[in-house]
Amino acid sequence: MHRDELLPNQSLQATSASALTVPLPVLLYSVLAFIVIPLIIGVVLRHWFIAQQGKAWFEDRVLSRFAPITIFALLAMLVLLFAFQADNITGKTWHVALIAVPILIQVYFNASLAYVLMKWLHVPHSVAAPGALIGASNFFELAVATAIALFGPESGAALATVVGVLVEVPVMLSVCAFCNRTRTWFPVEQLA
Repeated sequence: MHRDELLPNQSLQATSASALTVPLPVLLYSVLAFIVIPLIIGVVLRHWFIAQQGKAWFEDRVLSRFAPITIFALLAMLVLLFAFQADNITGKTWHVALIAVPILIQVYFNASLAYVLMKWLHVPHSVAAPGALIGASNFFELAVATAIALFGPESGAALATVVGVLVEVPVMLSVCAFCNRTRTWFPVEQLA
């Protein structure tokens, strides 16, 4: 079976008011390359390491060695993103502001809503704080990769997702700091 028969060259239109179309094969390949394959590799490796050496060994030896690498990889990705998008970011400040303001409102609103609801429901702080962060996150790093794959690095979609990262990282750090400062709002957790 030929590739075109498996994935016909169809497009998905974002809205009826928009001329933005997303080629279906590119979208599916992006999801496969950036989500499915890394997830499967991660799950298989985790199960293999735990079966070979045990969970404690996996967490102490493997995960602890990757912690600094993940931080460096995130920082390197951010530096590269901003280096490639510097002209777009500095040359289109009005567009950046139009993109950034709704993201700011949405992230703070979602984090606040999640945090307050968890306080109201008497959820422990160890669950409420990460829940607020996850609820407010937009996973822009993944969106950047998909937007660049679909529309190219100079596209408006790439700019929007890069601005999302630019805004989301400091906002999430401020949400994290707020959650740490308000730890006393929650009941003291009993260790099992």
